[in-house]
Amino acid sequence: MTEHERLVRMLATRSARRGKFTLASGRESTLYIDARLTTMTPDGQQLVGKLGCDALAAENWRPVAVGGLTMGADPIAYAICHASASTPHPVRAFAVRKEAKAHGTGKLVEGPVANGDTVVVIEDTVTTGQSAAKAVDALRAIGAVPIGVLALVDREEGGREHLETLGLRVRALTTASEIVPHIS
Repeated sequence: MTEHERLVRMLATRSARRGKFTLASGRESTLYIDARLTTMTPDGQQLVGKLGCDALAAENWRPVAVGGLTMGADPIAYAICHASASTPHPVRAFAVRKEAKAHGTGKLVEGPVANGDTVVVIEDTVTTGQSAAKAVDALRAIGAVPIGVLALVDREEGGREHLETLGLRVRALTTASEIVPHIS
């Protein structure tokens, strides 16, 4: 079994559920993917980190940092950051808050990312693309330069296309259509 197939099966077994759900986008769906049930485990972190680094290299993206809207993107960004330490292109990780802190420095973007840094926005699942777009806006506001979006799962519901209209390339490690046949 390839690493990609392992990831698909891991997500299908641990993270995907059938039922009636309201997604973060507000849409109703019969499929829910809680990627954190995979990305917050040791073997999930290891696999996602490796495949994330492989995807960055395949896209020829050379960001200095990766991250996205907390909290779905956080474990993926941290896994890629950790896995990248042993590659020719190590990357840092950051997190984008849903709202700026009301205390301290009032930051919206946390972590080692600054004006002029090239970054890749991480998403756990892309449905409409709105979460990634919000992260992109926050990053651009501090002068960072988003060069693409790396999603763990593309739900194939128009989010990729929306992000592409914003001038961003999108790469997904898996798709809903790959995961669904393996849900038990």
